[in-house]
Amino acid sequence: MITLSLVTYFCLEKSVTIKADGKVIEQNTFKKTVGEVLEVNNIRINPHDQVTPGLQTKIKENTTITVIRAFPVTIIADGESREIISIPVKVKNALQKAKVNLGEKDLISANLEDLTYKGQVIKVTRVTEKNMEITASLPFSREFVNDNRLEVGLTRTISRGIPGQVRQMVKVTYHDGKEVKREMLSSELIRQPVNEVVGKGTITSVSRGGLRLDFHHAMVAEATAYTYTGRNTATGKRPAVGLVSVDPKVIPMGSRLYIEGYGFATAADRGSSIKGNKIDVFLESKEACRQWGRRTVKVYVLK
Repeated sequence: MITLSLVTYFCLEKSVTIKADGKVIEQNTFKKTVGEVLEVNNIRINPHDQVTPGLQTKIKENTTITVIRAFPVTIIADGESREIISIPVKVKNALQKAKVNLGEKDLISANLEDLTYKGQVIKVTRVTEKNMEITASLPFSREFVNDNRLEVGLTRTISRGIPGQVRQMVKVTYHDGKEVKREMLSSELIRQPVNEVVGKGTITSVSRGGLRLDFHHAMVAEATAYTYTGRNTATGKRPAVGLVSVDPKVIPMGSRLYIEGYGFATAADRGSSIKGNKIDVFLESKEACRQWGRRTVKVYVLK
């Protein structure tokens, strides 16, 4: 009887190995199914976990039970975020599970054949292409010629330029509806651009009031006026008629000038508001300044 009992005992007891949550448990058990073995070992199984062999499988000698845990994976596509719970599967299978269909040119942030991992975020970028016909403008060039009727430093437009036109077929690529690239497919010239012709002055000497003026260059400037402020000029001189404020980057301080409507002058002052082609002429009174106002004048920088 004792011998028979021992034989029966050992026949009922089975050796099992459990692989779950990074641990390996080896034990002998009298439990009949995989589910019972896991339960007695306090190993809870979630709905999406994978247990091999299945929970209802009968325990045999040397049974190995493997538990693969499911985890969340986030898939972003079409402006939506979708979460699936799954054991490690190929990325392409995860997309299918999330019911995300891929277009031929769509971009995916992971390799389709790679396995998913816990907390992974997979971004699908929709790629679309569209062929468009557009008419583009071709800029004209500027051509300079000598103009013997104009002072050095001055220019005038002799003939205006006309932009050309070109018909282009382009392929526009969009990522999630936003344009990211344009590729030229073909181009056809419709109208040739016409260059703008600009005359450059060559005159370096003029006569004003019976006097000959030899100058380095002339310029057109916006001229305002100022009067006594109680302060000396930037060069230390007391303000007086014939002294003007300039932008030293345009007219060097100390330059001798002739200003039409004002006369001979010297660049002797500067001001924070006098920038570029602007000058401020000195006059004796506020009334004279008001009468002068703001006007456009021709300035000669004398030799």
